[in-house]
Amino acid sequence: MPTIFSKIIAREIPATIVYEDELVIAFKDIRPLTPVHILIVPKREIPTVNDVTPEDEAALGRLFTVAAKIAAENGIAERGYRLMVNCNKDARQEVFHLHMHILGGRELGPMLVQADMPE
Repeated sequence: MPTIFSKIIAREIPATIVYEDELVIAFKDIRPLTPVHILIVPKREIPTVNDVTPEDEAALGRLFTVAAKIAAENGIAERGYRLMVNCNKDARQEVFHLHMHILGGRELGPMLVQADMPE
């Protein structure tokens, strides 16, 4: 079953695409959590980080170089931004097509707060 990201890649559903090459595509999140919230997705459907193979290294490296480019273009590189990849249910991965979030445009605070930690 194709994911929503596969459908965006195939242009079956619309998205605000900010970058695309032969390995990855980047588009604005439809429910942004920060002023800049962009997803970078490998074009090859990889369900989770657990499914990454050595053949995926070029595409996954490209996620980082594209993230730096997008951060600079959006004026968040100097002050800072967060890159986030969730893996599976406990991490709250919602779409099972590996993707990286670029979050920025405001101070983000701690990654996890103490209240999130089990006692």
